[in-house]
Amino acid sequence: MEYSPLNKASLAETIAQKLQERIISGKYLVGEKLPTEPELMDLFGVGRSSIREAIRILVNTGYIIVKQGSGTYVKTNTAPNDLSKRLQLAALQDLVEVRQWLEVKIAEKAAKERSPKDILQMQEALQRRWEFAQAGEVQACISADIQFHSAIAVAAKNAITLELYRTIAQHIQQNFTDLYHDTSTFLETQQLHQALLDAIIAQDQERAWHCAREITGHMQEYKFRNNIEH
Repeated sequence: MEYSPLNKASLAETIAQKLQERIISGKYLVGEKLPTEPELMDLFGVGRSSIREAIRILVNTGYIIVKQGSGTYVKTNTAPNDLSKRLQLAALQDLVEVRQWLEVKIAEKAAKERSPKDILQMQEALQRRWEFAQAGEVQACISADIQFHSAIAVAAKNAITLELYRTIAQHIQQNFTDLYHDTSTFLETQQLHQALLDAIIAQDQERAWHCAREITGHMQEYKFRNNIEH
């Protein structure tokens, strides 16, 4: 049986699929920078045009984002759904409000349902957040912040709420990237996040609710303080 050679389009699609598989498997983490064009050319043994087309495909499907002058970064490791596409068009204020409604309830339930394993995951993520904030590594700090709140969502033991949070978190992470250009606000709010973790560990549902509300309100205050319009 004879096979026709791959054309440029199908070659790019194959490369995009392989990169997508690496993203989904965790080879490339959310927030991580992908290899450069020359490195990808060497990795797959193809020309620049095929790599650029593969990157375009992954941008269009929502897996990666290209930042001019910086590089290409993993945006999500899950296939965007209809809600995700809708959230891409949402105003920042709308996302902040939904995040607040969701996270305060998640924090309250996590304080009731958390396990020792959940506590360990939250502690590790919060520690990474602090270390990256002190080092001034903005993107890594943002990723650690999202991982901390995602670990709380896992601890709440509600599959639907977790899926909703993960979908929203993808867009919150991108908004954080656009909004924060240094780690000062993460240093400022580390104590709030520690208080939230302490409340969850102590199974103090009311305190966890209030801590989560204060944390989610901080982003809105930051936006207003810096006259940022969206």
